[in-house]
Amino acid sequence: MLILERIIHQIHPGKWAEVPAMEKEFEQIEKPLGFPDKKRYQMLVGGEGANTLVIERDWPSMAAMEAAYDKAMANPGWQAMVAKSSAVLKDTRYELLGVMP
Repeated sequence: MLILERIIHQIHPGKWAEVPAMEKEFEQIEKPLGFPDKKRYQMLVGGEGANTLVIERDWPSMAAMEAAYDKAMANPGWQAMVAKSSAVLKDTRYELLGVMP
């Protein structure tokens, strides 16, 4: 089953300028670990508010996603980026959706 992962970040006010560099660093670490490309959106109108970054990734399966995250959680560079990102990210939620045929 295809999986759509949606990550909803609340960005600290005044920190939007730091988002592109942070995302580039994450991408450099995640790509070799098997993470697919991301689509990024800034909320313009909606229930989440204006300081919201939405990231979506398409995974071929839940198993592929779990394997990549297992590698990431064991990777010191990824762990360091997660800790560093707290200066930019106020809050994060994850959603997983099964892609319907």
